[in-house]
Amino acid sequence: MEVNEMSVKQQEFLKGRQKHRTIVSVFRVLILLVFFILWEISSATGLIDSFIFSSPSKIVRCFWNMVCDRSIFLHVGVTVYETIVSFLLVIFIALLCAVLLWFSPKLSEIMEPYLVVLNSLPKSALAPLLIVWLGATQTTIIVSGMSVAIFGSILSLYTSFHTVDQEKIKLIYTLHGTRFHALTKVVIPHSIPAIISNMKVNIGLCLVGVIIGEFLAARNGLGYLIIYSSQVFKLDWLLMAIVLLCILAMFLYACINLLEKLYLGKRHS
Repeated sequence: MEVNEMSVKQQEFLKGRQKHRTIVSVFRVLILLVFFILWEISSATGLIDSFIFSSPSKIVRCFWNMVCDRSIFLHVGVTVYETIVSFLLVIFIALLCAVLLWFSPKLSEIMEPYLVVLNSLPKSALAPLLIVWLGATQTTIIVSGMSVAIFGSILSLYTSFHTVDQEKIKLIYTLHGTRFHALTKVVIPHSIPAIISNMKVNIGLCLVGVIIGEFLAARNGLGYLIIYSSQVFKLDWLLMAIVLLCILAMFLYACINLLEKLYLGKRHS
């Protein structure tokens, strides 16, 4: 009898959770729809200047025209490529540096203030310097994307490595394990959730850095489209590019979120 009561209560709890998620999703969509409807009505009635603020219908027409001439695929593809390359390089280099700092406490003490300073430095200030050093190339844009995320990522991962239960590491040493064994058997597995969380942040930061780089050193990409359209007052293009950036950011975040769910599902199975 108690088992059946628990089962009923569990089903009620799950139904309540599902209902809550449905309500949240519906209201999220409704808020977005109301925003676009009010924007369209305000533009059509002259409440706002449609030349400056554009309208959803104009943005859709602009997007469709660029789909027809296929130019939008070039801009989106370039930005996605540069963002993913910079993101992967950030993850690899940040992990490598965090491991080196963990292996050498003396090195970490020496480098910590420099990493803090570099992380707090406004990265937009580095972009013009990168152009002088590397030229107006795609490499400059990728490095610009990396510069926004890499120093904070190193500090975050290194901090995560130090939150590992020291008793487990002592156990590895007691069993005649090496520091490398402690890293691979305890530190890295313990830090995987932190690494995934770090990836969620970094994908957005890399996108920001890439757009900054495209503002200054690109001939295509969404960043170039934004800066060019603002210069020639094609504000439909500008707002369309911003909307596409929002969609792209959500898509990239969803990919990392899916990776996290796959990891958690594999871990619990």
